[in-house]
Amino acid sequence: MNPIGLASGVLPEFDAATVVRAAHAAGFELAGLWVDPAEWSPAQTTATRQALAETGIGVIDVEVLWLRDGATMDDHKAILDVGLELGAANALCVSSDPDHGRTADWLAQLCRHVEGTSLRINLEFGWFSAVHDLAEAKAIVEKVDHERAAILIDPIHVDRSHTPVAQIASLDRSLISYAQFCDALAERPDVHDWDAVIVDAVDLRQQTGEGALDLDAIYRALPDDLPLSIELRSAALREGFPDPVDRASAVAQATRQWLETRR
Repeated sequence: MNPIGLASGVLPEFDAATVVRAAHAAGFELAGLWVDPAEWSPAQTTATRQALAETGIGVIDVEVLWLRDGATMDDHKAILDVGLELGAANALCVSSDPDHGRTADWLAQLCRHVEGTSLRINLEFGWFSAVHDLAEAKAIVEKVDHERAAILIDPIHVDRSHTPVAQIASLDRSLISYAQFCDALAERPDVHDWDAVIVDAVDLRQQTGEGALDLDAIYRALPDDLPLSIELRSAALREGFPDPVDRASAVAQATRQWLETRR
């Protein structure tokens, strides 16, 4: 069965060490870490490293490296350095720059920063960003042409961007190092309504198998045994499960049940 990771977005109000411990208690093998360079401290690195050592949990990714106004390359490198120090397998990056040439240059700099390591730089696509679909992400990553560069697949963004599942299946397997996973409602937001797009992605995701996406087709198009980050941002889960372990456990149980039927 695929290794599963607890995405940091499932527990946005908790620190990284708490996310790691909740992931372990709920039965995840991996956890994602949200690293804000303006707030992250050496003490957080120490606490998170201790939680990882005590639980045996791995770090599926650090996020988010976002090319947008106000962010600097120093900020992005600081996130990567935390990820390297804590053994992260991936870093999640997003671009809000409509110039895909500049996005490729930025992505190439990130890749060069982690040369000689095992960390992959994953470009996420979706209508919340300036890289709208898989075809655009693929073109950018191919332009970068670096072994550390990868593409992040998220079912909700696959659906909302009308990306054909066949494009995922035909993608060079070396360009996929992990994927996000969740379900979503059938109704798509207006892609030109920024607030609706964000609410859909941050508050309305559904437990795996409880929404309307063709998750089975997306899952079958991904490499076998791929690590999955369960990116289940949900207002209902946040309100219904205020305790981090309870929330993580609800997500793990639903995900494992769905995956069991795909074996």
